[in-house]
Amino acid sequence: MKSLVCKEPFQLILEEREKPQPKENEVQLKIAAIGICGTDIHAYAGNQPFFEYPRVLGHEASGVITKLGKNVDKFKVGQRATLIPYVSCGKCGACLSGKTNCCEKISVIGVHQDGAFSEYLVAPTQNILLISDNVDDVTAALIEPYAISAHAVRRAQIKAGDDVLVVGAGPIGLGAAAIAHADGANVIIADTSEERRKHIQANLPVPAVDPINEKIEDYFDGRLPLVVIDATGNQKAMNNAVNLIRHGGRIVFVGLHKGTIEFSDPDFHKKETTLMGSRNATLEDFEKVQRLMAGGKIAANMMLTHTFKYNELADIYEEEITKNRSLIKSVILY
Repeated sequence: MKSLVCKEPFQLILEEREKPQPKENEVQLKIAAIGICGTDIHAYAGNQPFFEYPRVLGHEASGVITKLGKNVDKFKVGQRATLIPYVSCGKCGACLSGKTNCCEKISVIGVHQDGAFSEYLVAPTQNILLISDNVDDVTAALIEPYAISAHAVRRAQIKAGDDVLVVGAGPIGLGAAAIAHADGANVIIADTSEERRKHIQANLPVPAVDPINEKIEDYFDGRLPLVVIDATGNQKAMNNAVNLIRHGGRIVFVGLHKGTIEFSDPDFHKKETTLMGSRNATLEDFEKVQRLMAGGKIAANMMLTHTFKYNELADIYEEEITKNRSLIKSVILY
């Protein structure tokens, strides 16, 4: 089979490798489509922490089950599926409390072990989710980033009618806004990029706001929002989050800043602020996204801007993906 291997930073090589065979409680998946994540871009550029080369990238994937390992009775050959890339230990405190998304020994397919930039992939049965017939391969490849968004929305405890501000119109911010809207919340997205605001206006049923020149309160009948989901990972934006919520409000940081954030403790306390982090996703989040996709509540175009062919990927990766300022989300088709 063909595998696209990141040998070292800035080097992607197409190699012939042995097709992986499923062991007990594993299935073999023929990859149909893969999403490109920021993690894949950072790894290519040598900026991904705790990363080892060589590595086959890719953790957002859809495909068809082509072979079953021993003791697999919940799946059949020919079924379409998506990958849940987080392999948890099942034994640590986080796993035992149901928080497999932040397992102490988590191994992410495509990051800590070889991933879906290959024709075939083997994964444990608990890391496979069947997809509905009306969810196409491209859309199914986006279930994982949407699941990260869904987890942030769930952390925020959003209910119908809640006023929600999403800061940052990258893929996760767009997904969070789309899912919160599907849950019945009043949602706006703030982003300084005019091009991204135009994407929102064309593809999402929520307002796009210029946070520099517009007042957030104007979109919520003069009030600040109850919930802020920050998907920027930007230090300045995260430091400002306390100033954007009403008293009694909630903040969820799903964007990651590799450093220190700080804000006024008196402001934090007087609002009785609830502050949460959000990491990865659980099976519950993946299942919710699959249901919303099957029901037409969320769609690929809400975050997707580009598609490419797998056999072109090594040649175009740097220019068309890592340096393409118009790209928000891309999917690779086999």
